[in-house]
Amino acid sequence: MQYVPPSALRGHDLEPLLAKHGLTSAWLATHDFDSHSTANVARVTYGETVAKVPFHYRSARTTLPQLHAWIVGLVAEAKRRQAERGAPIASITHGPSLLLLGATGVGKTYEAYGAMRELSVTGVYCQWAVTTAADLYAALRPRHGIDSEAEFRTYRDARLLLVDDLGADRKPTEFTEEINFRLINHRYEHYLPTLITTNVGPKELASRLGDRVASRLAEMCERIAIKGNDRRRAA
Repeated sequence: MQYVPPSALRGHDLEPLLAKHGLTSAWLATHDFDSHSTANVARVTYGETVAKVPFHYRSARTTLPQLHAWIVGLVAEAKRRQAERGAPIASITHGPSLLLLGATGVGKTYEAYGAMRELSVTGVYCQWAVTTAADLYAALRPRHGIDSEAEFRTYRDARLLLVDDLGADRKPTEFTEEINFRLINHRYEHYLPTLITTNVGPKELASRLGDRVASRLAEMCERIAIKGNDRRRAA
């Protein structure tokens, strides 16, 4: 792992994220020149993560206790595996998944990107793949010169995956149903942590995503319902 100097993270408003885990900006700024130190792992991980966070969510923070608890659990499991293997750093490879449900504009995406940012500064290495459901389907549609299966594997096998707005297509096609099942089934079978947002109600999941996908989501994900008004319209 490369060494990242502390100055690379100035101006990112990380203090609130660090405080949730009993960490400080002084810890993150430790100039120990050790590429495997937890502070350097946090700097590397945050740098990789923030590159995948859209500008609009660059200061996102989690507000949901369940999301924070999910992060704490992933970190603890990564450290347990590190100790078991005698690895130089702790890395997130396996763990439970979360499903954030709520109407359009209640803050699901904000919370998801907040979780990405918070997890990235804990000193545990994590690699995210990020997509919206619509972008996922677009990227995987067969077309000349593109290996759709190789593209699919980048999401299927990602150590951590965020899928935003799953089920947004009100008339799922055979193609989107197949993608949904293959993706969710693989991550379910391999216990790969997945963070999913959807504006589909719990009772509509089966009709919108199919019984097989809804069944696996019910077992692999803790559900977090977010209520409220459309924040975008109120802004």
